[in-house]
Amino acid sequence: MFALGPIGFTAPWLLAALIALPVLWVILRAIPPAPIRRAFPGVALLLGLEDEDSEADRTPWWLLLLRMIAIAAMILGFAGPVLNPDPAPVGSGPLLVVVDDGYGAAQDWRARIDAASRRVEAAGAAGRRVAVVATSDLPAEGGLPLRSASDAEARLDALLPQPWAVNHGAVADWVEGLDADGFETLWVSDGLATETRGELAAALQSRGSVSVMEPPAARLGLAPARIEDGMMVLTATRSRSEGAQEIDVTGQGPDPSGVERELARATLTFDAGASETELSVSLPPEVRNRIGRFQIEGVRSAAALTLADDTLRRRKVALIGGDSEEALQLLSPLHYLREALEPTAEVMEGTLGDLVQASPDVIILADVAALAPSDKERLEEWVAEGGLLLRFAGPRLAAADTGRAEADPLLPVRLRVGGRDVGGAMSWGEPRGLAPFEEDSPFYGLAIPEDVEVTSQVLAEPGPDLADRTIAALADGTPLVTRKALADGQVVLVHVSANAEWSTLPLSGLFVQMLERLAVSTRTGGPAEAELEGTTWVPETLLDGYGTLDSAGDRPGIPGERLTQPVGPDLPPGLYASGDQRHAVNVLARGDGLSPAVWPAALTPEWAGDREEVDLAGWLLLLALAALAIDVIASLALSGRLTGQRAGKAAAVLLATALIAPDRAQAQDDEQTLAEMAGQVTLAYVETGSPRIDDVSEAGLLGLGQQLFARTSVEPAQPVAVSIETDDLSVYPLIYWPVTEDQAAPTSDAYAKLNAYLRGGGMIVFDTRDGDVAGFGSGATVEGNRLRALARPLDVPPLEPVPNDHVLTRTFYLLADFPGRYAGQAVWVEASPPDAERAEGMPFRNLNDGVTPVIIGGNDWAGAWAVNDDGSPMFPVGRGFAGERQREMAYRFGVNLVMHVLTGNYKSDQVHVPALLERIGN
Repeated sequence: MFALGPIGFTAPWLLAALIALPVLWVILRAIPPAPIRRAFPGVALLLGLEDEDSEADRTPWWLLLLRMIAIAAMILGFAGPVLNPDPAPVGSGPLLVVVDDGYGAAQDWRARIDAASRRVEAAGAAGRRVAVVATSDLPAEGGLPLRSASDAEARLDALLPQPWAVNHGAVADWVEGLDADGFETLWVSDGLATETRGELAAALQSRGSVSVMEPPAARLGLAPARIEDGMMVLTATRSRSEGAQEIDVTGQGPDPSGVERELARATLTFDAGASETELSVSLPPEVRNRIGRFQIEGVRSAAALTLADDTLRRRKVALIGGDSEEALQLLSPLHYLREALEPTAEVMEGTLGDLVQASPDVIILADVAALAPSDKERLEEWVAEGGLLLRFAGPRLAAADTGRAEADPLLPVRLRVGGRDVGGAMSWGEPRGLAPFEEDSPFYGLAIPEDVEVTSQVLAEPGPDLADRTIAALADGTPLVTRKALADGQVVLVHVSANAEWSTLPLSGLFVQMLERLAVSTRTGGPAEAELEGTTWVPETLLDGYGTLDSAGDRPGIPGERLTQPVGPDLPPGLYASGDQRHAVNVLARGDGLSPAVWPAALTPEWAGDREEVDLAGWLLLLALAALAIDVIASLALSGRLTGQRAGKAAAVLLATALIAPDRAQAQDDEQTLAEMAGQVTLAYVETGSPRIDDVSEAGLLGLGQQLFARTSVEPAQPVAVSIETDDLSVYPLIYWPVTEDQAAPTSDAYAKLNAYLRGGGMIVFDTRDGDVAGFGSGATVEGNRLRALARPLDVPPLEPVPNDHVLTRTFYLLADFPGRYAGQAVWVEASPPDAERAEGMPFRNLNDGVTPVIIGGNDWAGAWAVNDDGSPMFPVGRGFAGERQREMAYRFGVNLVMHVLTGNYKSDQVHVPALLERIGN
């Protein structure tokens, strides 16, 4: 392709015809030869007459210019002009595509892959072989892993961004170890600065020419939220500081009913020239404790999301203890607990019945021996449902009979009669210190101050479970803290008092640290590396490169000291647990920033990924036709043939032809088209405004129609695009709606039309196309959030994942899953009636006869159905035979889908077969 600035030509040799334009100009401007004079007597009769019409002796310059424009426009139009053509790769040797797949690339990952795929496709057209290498997945040392362009495109399509920074140093070492030379490199950069970027650039340049693709948009990141002066502080950073910018940050978490939703929203503003911004937000403790993550709205990246852990939650702690006089406040069993907890927890005091109804996270009983039967029963239920009961000993508990004759469910161990103190019958010669904490203790790794001493304690009755329930002991081995599980909750007993009467423990910092380890209180900052030594943390949920949360499965635990180090393959970001504690590992730590990539002088990044190619041939040919039409009118006018009434009639005819006839013809065509579509099965798709997505939707429904024609008696017409604002939807049995992140919301009139369509028996298939990164319902993808916003005004019934006995599983084929290009994600349909029962002898329930008005999923069904003009699949699905099997199942789901729309739940009527047979028999 030959290019002139932003315009390229697919047939540039036709431009040579432009040389003829000056020749044509000279020919048309040439003066005719002078006439030969002849004597003719009859001419005398014409003397004195005047000719009212005059003709120019040469063509006017403006008419010649108009004709030159028409000819030039035709030449340029036939030369195949394209605006913003993707430049073809230079060279003829091997092409190495290096893809930065760190968190910085996730923000516009699809655009990067599409741009790189176009380069690879152009290289394949030139007969070049291509190697694709991701910075986080380097091949073995040796030669380039060259493959065909089609295989390289499949490799590109299979890549996913990772939730950690790229390691350019490792890639540079790999390039240095290659035994291949003379290859060209295309580097798809993430746009973020690294210390070893220049090292990799030098290594690649030593092997051949290097070109860099880098989107110009700033990378956005969110630092972990923190608490300052009771306020939630949000900090955002960006890689480029040009111009002011506003971003919306949302706090996501479960509402009281357990449904994940947006709980808080804040707008952060970057000033011009600033790369960081902060905002303090005041949130009620109830809301703050529910927030599980903060994320920048509209940005799909692990760096744009930060997880919340125990450092952001103020636990609700209920204190119940013996009364004390104000003059003896320091002797109160609750005084030191208040001092330790109030900075980091919401402390509540009152009666046990009122406190249990307030749903605290922890209830502390300080030297409370006996409870009323009703209070005891209520407290047992609260602990069994997941509460933490922390009890401290004291004189009352030591003197009472609680937990001595028989095991008490609200005590972790049985207690011996009497206590143990210095100078008593069961006494030490001197106060005892604490023994080092065992590895299986939640206090393991905490330093024990030398001045912590115990003078009195309540003793535990020896038994087979005592050693397992002891999590802290004195130097002589007697239990100091014991613990047991009660259903989903825990009961913990500290065998000394909560004040300084029996020990110096409440006077030390170890007292606060032990409360933190028991998850009674939290700290406003994360734990230090020294405090994490010796602990093991197990991942619960992990982040992928897009910032999507997923279960960690059975991944092994990691040492606690590793949590304070940067994320990487051995420490993916996510939420880690150790006992009752939760620690969030985020991509960006506090104080981290994002800096733009700095390139050597010989490399200048370019980006054409956001510029869509536009074919200009049609516009230029239309310009040529318009110029020729004007030329005809001008020629007639100059010849005097458009004067008087003839001029008015000609103008009226031209105006009517140009303006009125097309509208009437279009109106007639529209009416005829609607009538034709109403008489046949026509599948439709919603126009999204993205030509690429709309083309895939059309190709997908076309491929599904071909399968319906081949496998069933349904003969669908050509699929059509519909505008929900202007088109009549009533003639379409099924409308496929691909959801895009920037799709505009319909107007109120359009929503009224959609609701009428759904109530009239139509079906809309919403496809978020994000099944590779999240399932519907997670709320972690941009498309999923956009779908919620688009569907909120729709009259959609309650939904549920497709049950095993839903008619969609057996309308035409027997199916257990509904894959597209992606598989394994839930597909949602109208919920079954709550009173639906399975008939005797039938494998499915008696469901209603209606068709589910909506189907929601993210498996990219159109991508799996889509075919090219020659009938071949447009996109790969999986790999090898398994991928083709998945495509086949996608086609089967499409067939079931259309048959369900056309026939309803007719197969559910089989539940009536036994009754009908019985009636016939009678």
